[in-house]
Amino acid sequence: MEGVHVFYMENHTYMNIALSLARSTVGQTSPNPHVAAVIVKDGQLLGTGVHIKAGTPHAEVHAINHAKGATENATMYVTLEPCSHQGKTGPCTTKIIESGIKKVYIAMLDPNPLVAGKGVAKLREAGIEVVVGLGETEAKKLNEKYIHFMKTNTPFITIKAGISLDGKIATKTGDSKWITSIQSRQDAHQLRHEHDGILVGINTILQDNPLLTTRRPLGGRNPIRIILDTNLTIPLSAKVIQDKSSKTIIFTGKNISNDKKRAVEKLGVTVISQTEEKLCLQSVLHHLGTLHIMSVLVEGGAQIHASFIEANAFQQIIAYVAPKVIGGKEAISFIGGNGTNDVISGKTLHFTEIKQIGPDIKIIATCNQEEEGVLCLQE
Repeated sequence: MEGVHVFYMENHTYMNIALSLARSTVGQTSPNPHVAAVIVKDGQLLGTGVHIKAGTPHAEVHAINHAKGATENATMYVTLEPCSHQGKTGPCTTKIIESGIKKVYIAMLDPNPLVAGKGVAKLREAGIEVVVGLGETEAKKLNEKYIHFMKTNTPFITIKAGISLDGKIATKTGDSKWITSIQSRQDAHQLRHEHDGILVGINTILQDNPLLTTRRPLGGRNPIRIILDTNLTIPLSAKVIQDKSSKTIIFTGKNISNDKKRAVEKLGVTVISQTEEKLCLQSVLHHLGTLHIMSVLVEGGAQIHASFIEANAFQQIIAYVAPKVIGGKEAISFIGGNGTNDVISGKTLHFTEIKQIGPDIKIIATCNQEEEGVLCLQE
């Protein structure tokens, strides 16, 4: 039994190496998943590979090339089921079969309908032993945005806010700089890097005039800026319009000035007008899905947050809680709207991570998506 235990631990060690490599690409592979592969033979690591970005070779191909022809009878550990179809790159299963690899450990099946078990079937048909499920929990967490998008065709939604200990995001005068520490704000910029889009309402634009870009010490990817502006009241001088470091999309209702729309579009901004007077949140999310925007970070104000929560249109909430009390019933709370009439009707969440960042506490909470609401927005 001791030998079996050691063998089991070795397999986990190699899969953990692959998972660690895949995590290093968070924020740069969308709309593709984060994938890495490791090749081992006779207790020696022969090759590693990571999928860097969409349109480039997949992790399995990099790992096989890295092994330089020594893959006969080797074992591969890969964090996601190898593809078996022709996309922007060739099928990875063909490359694996041709390499002579005899066994493949796969952390999880690919929810993409083009793959979804077909990769495993093709490898087994070629006589390769396939084991699925090693490191599955970690792999699913790593690719939670990709999995959600593949299952729903809508973006994975993260609601984020920096709040005081009493749940305020601004004072009664609207002042909000800065409630949380520089450490928390730097961590929040990492979240921007990891999401395809960042969404706010028009009130945030009018009050703060933010850039909504990623500012990490070593650089990062700027998310697509998404503005909910029912009546297209955004000033042409707004930074999200004048700044060209990232694409900006504005969603509006149907009753807007065509002259204003043309003026905004002339500055390179995409304006998407819905057929109703007010914005329908689910329609916005479905439209973003057609644009292959896989994940969105919601940094709106209290009303925008309330709209997503009331519509049950979110997957997680990330709150940076500062050891600071603002007080005042007129101070702006993290969640606006009317709220619930009784406690039992409130949204039940599950804390998945609590850690200290500088002087603040970072809390991540997720919810069970049992119902999908439809909500029209006022902004």
